[in-house]
Amino acid sequence: MRILIVEGEPELGGLWARHLQRQGGQVSLASTQEAAILELQSRPFDIIVLDLVLEGGSALAVADFASFRCPETRVIFVTDTTFFSDGSIFAHSANACAYVQSHTTPEDLAAIVEHYGSVR
Repeated sequence: MRILIVEGEPELGGLWARHLQRQGGQVSLASTQEAAILELQSRPFDIIVLDLVLEGGSALAVADFASFRCPETRVIFVTDTTFFSDGSIFAHSANACAYVQSHTTPEDLAAIVEHYGSVR
């Protein structure tokens, strides 16, 4: 499974990446909108783990570009805020498949990635 993690906190993104790699995922890591777009232009991904509040750009712009570039790519939004806690993220992003808190354990995140990334 090809996974793109877009997370502004390098420690958190690295933690997720290492765990997903141990589970057999091919993981790329980006910390800004620009870096994520470059990754999406270079290769397709099965799933994106995307920090909803990116300091280096817009998460919704990344999700929109992914939807345009590779419509079957699904997005798991992660956040440590209450933005979209009412579930409205699914109305704003057609490729959103899950919305979880940033403090979700790596094991649980890996299970969510496996579930949504392998559904075709």
